Amino acid sequence: RDWNISRQLWWGQQIPAFYFGDGKEDFVVAENIENAVKLAQEKTGNTSLTSSDLKQDPDALDTWFSSWLWPMSVFDGIRNPENEEIKYYYPTNDLVTGPDILFFWVARMIIAGYEYKDERPFENVYLTGLVRDKQRRKMSKSLGNSPDALKLIEDFGADGVRVGLLLSSAAGNDLLFDEDLCQQGKGFANKIWNTFRLIKGWEIDENLAQPETAKIGLAWYEAKFNKVLLEIEDHFSKYRLSDALMAIYKLITDDFSSWLLEIVKPGYQQPIDAITYKAVIEILENNLKVLHPFMPFLTEEIWQHITERTPEEALIIAKYPAIGDVNENLITNFEFMTDVVSGIRTIRKNKNISFKDAIELSVVNSENFTKEFDAVIQKLTNASEVSYVSEKVEGAASFRVKSNEYFVPISLDTIDVEAEITKLNAELKRAEGFLTGIQKKLSNERFVSNAPEQVITLERKKESDTLAKIETIKASLASLE
Repeated sequence: RDWNISRQLWWGQQIPAFYFGDGKEDFVVAENIENAVKLAQEKTGNTSLTSSDLKQDPDALDTWFSSWLWPMSVFDGIRNPENEEIKYYYPTNDLVTGPDILFFWVARMIIAGYEYKDERPFENVYLTGLVRDKQRRKMSKSLGNSPDALKLIEDFGADGVRVGLLLSSAAGNDLLFDEDLCQQGKGFANKIWNTFRLIKGWEIDENLAQPETAKIGLAWYEAKFNKVLLEIEDHFSKYRLSDALMAIYKLITDDFSSWLLEIVKPGYQQPIDAITYKAVIEILENNLKVLHPFMPFLTEEIWQHITERTPEEALIIAKYPAIGDVNENLITNFEFMTDVVSGIRTIRKNKNISFKDAIELSVVNSENFTKEFDAVIQKLTNASEVSYVSEKVEGAASFRVKSNEYFVPISLDTIDVEAEITKLNAELKRAEGFLTGIQKKLSNERFVSNAPEQVITLERKKESDTLAKIETIKASLASLE
């Protein structure tokens, strides 16, 4: 079919056909008007023909005809095939496009590459999903369902729009557009900016010693950052851009903002030591470096606000962080500690204990968990002390982390005992029902014989964890009765 004839485009390569009459064969094809005149004179035998007697076809070649030469034509590789740019840039590494033009464009570029350069134009083709409306229709001018990109940028910021769409667009999958996605990106941008403002608002005391809690938090974040860097590199190598961004998103929102800053931040109207402050700034800068490809405007703005920099020190040309050692043991222990903190916070919430009111924490340390995190636990939960005991503490709210038991003494005067008993009985019923299901599965010889070993191990762990939970609930009930 005549795919190379355009659909009345007003741009592109004008068809090189020149007409000198109204007859079906009254035309010539030439590279320019001068050559066309010569060819027309030869064809007609009329040597008096001039350029004013010829009229070039006003139509243009189709977009796909022009674009199939794109890998070469952008470097003038057709007219000047041996120039330095085409030799350096051709072939390139990756092509990013949509699956809907795989034949129209990608296949034709490959054909042209072998035809004119005897070599494929790129190594990899990354097919993105298509942005569709809520009815799963492709965006098009005729349907009028395309969002106004400039309006989105005005409302949510360019970085907010980009991040919102990327977070919701797994590799190769179509994206059902919704402005709420952009709002998520804007919220993330605001969080980063507010985090920066918090850090810059701290007063620094050069004579203040660095607290042990800060040392632990900083050491953990360094290990966590290196681990996430490995994840990001793996995602990039597999073209999972959305997954790479999600890893960075969690690193900044959860690990950096929710945990590290809570550990290192000074008390109300108190200064921070210089060593910790410098380390936090370095961490912030590394966070900006890994986020920069996804949020170039916001990250560059914050980068320039951190300290005065020259154009040669801009974030866009800053060196990407190198991957260091990953201390898995430290990361694992920290995750255990966060479970403890979360358990205490849940008790505070459920028992309506204000954070201003200090609590006492008792631990039955069956896991033999390290005590180096005790100071961090105390700071994050406002615990006046952490004591280690060998038996359950009566009259205390409790929870488990693995086989460890944690107890927070509770005054019965501050809680609704009947409501608490009702809630615990409901939890006990759910736990016992869950345990019954697991035990039925494990008592099924056919299941045990055929299931993979890791599945059996997981089910047995569920059983032991649930038994421990039931024991804890029963102990809590006993303390209330």
